[in-house]
This record gives sequence, C-alpha cells and structure tokens, in this order.
Amino acid sequence: GLNFIDTADVYSRWVPGNQGGESEALIGKWLKRSGKRDRVLIATKVGMEMGPDAKGLAPAYIRRSLDASLARLQTDHVDLYQSHKDDPDTPLTDTLGEYAKLIEAGKVRAIGASNYTAVRLSEALIASERHNLPRYESIQPEYNLYSREPFEGHLQALVKAQDLGTINYYALASGFLSGKYRSPADVGKSARGKKIVDTYLNERGYRILKALDEVAEDAGCTPAQAALAWQIAQPGITSPIVSATSLAQLDELVKAASLALTRDQLARLSLASDWR
Repeated sequence: GLNFIDTADVYSRWVPGNQGGESEALIGKWLKRSGKRDRVLIATKVGMEMGPDAKGLAPAYIRRSLDASLARLQTDHVDLYQSHKDDPDTPLTDTLGEYAKLIEAGKVRAIGASNYTAVRLSEALIASERHNLPRYESIQPEYNLYSREPFEGHLQALVKAQDLGTINYYALASGFLSGKYRSPADVGKSARGKKIVDTYLNERGYRILKALDEVAEDAGCTPAQAALAWQIAQPGITSPIVSATSLAQLDELVKAASLALTRDQLARLSLASDWR
C-alpha cells in the first residue's frame, strides 16, 4: 500500500563503474513496464556532484539535471524535486526562481530540501514569501533513534511552525536498529559493518538495542518495526525513508506503517535514546 519512492540523480555514482543516474534508470524501467506512474509519487534530487562542473543549484544546472532525470525516469514530471544539499554560492532566489519556472511548465509538482540547516531552511522560506516564489514543502534530514539531535535540536520546531513535511533518511541507522549488529564480531555481516560497529556499538547504542528488544517483545513486532513506529509517532515526521535488500525485508518494514506503539512503549524508547 505504500506509494512514495525517493531517489536522486547521484544514486549510485559511488559504485565502481557507475556514473550516477542508475537508480532513476531502474525506476524508469519499472514505471514503463508496470504502467503504474499514476499510482506512485516520485521524488528525486539535484545538487550533489555528478562530475566536473556538474553540481550545485544554479538555474541552468537545475534545468539540465531535471531533464536528464526525467529521461531516466521515463516520465514527464516528478512529484517532489529536492535540493540535495545547500548551495551557498547560488542566491536562494535564483534557485527558487528556476523551480517556479519548472513548476509552471508542469515538470515539477512541489519542491523540497535535503540536508539543510534550520537557519538556511528558514532563510529559504522567508525568501519564498518575500519574492512570491515556491517554497520548500518538505525537509529530508537524518533522523532515527540514535541520531536524534540533528532534527530535534532545531529543525523540528521549524517544521511544526511552518507545517512542512519531514521524510527522514537513515531511518534504521544503516541497519543497526534492526538488531543485526550486536557485537564487534558482527562487523563482517555487510560492507557497512565496520562503520556501523564503530559508530553505534557504544553504551548508548547498547541501551537503545535493549529497549528495542523489550518493546518489540511487548508489542509482538521486530526491533526494526518498533524503531520505525517510534519515528512515525514523533511530532513533525511525515514518513521515514527505508531501504530494503530483499522482498522479505520489505514485507517486514511495510508492517511498521500500521504499527501503533503504546504511550509507555514510545516513552521507553525515547528515554533509552535520549541525547540531551
């Protein structure tokens, strides 16, 4: 029943032999084969480096990048077009002005921001209002039970005040919140294993895992489902972004959308992951 797909032009340029655009191309092939374009919302991004002199949010580059994304996605519009990261070298009004043209042309339905600080997002919202330009309707920050401060510290209050959507990434902390990594011996379970072990396996991380185990047993769900349900219940969160590497994993994650934790269960997870 889920219908929102998030991607970016730069996915996955970091893989040896890739040049970027691979994710969009796969989605485009699926859209054409399935005929389900009218049943899904497609979000993609612009701004990350795609090559020499190919990055940022200058109007001409946005225009060129969107056309390339539309070609790979095999569609005539994207539902949400996001600035992948802030471009301090381009005036906000230039970027927003170009988005206005793309919206008027029917190529973009709405715009969002990713990896913006609360200060810059606020400045962009002020610029939109002052110059009668489209505003960012969503923000895409890192947010999960372990990494709470970047969103809760400043962005959350702005999101609530301005009625913005929040589609957070790293919802499972690269898989750590699934309970898959519980000791340094688990480092070999994936290519990300060492980073996960080095980043999350500490006193606070173990405390979070313990609370997830307890809540999962109490609620009759998996730790991953509990971690996602906690996020969905947080003020200002619209939808966590999750990644699956198998259909079985996807089936598990989808169930989190209909899982309602009790007030006590939510409080236990909040207390165990407290960062303040």
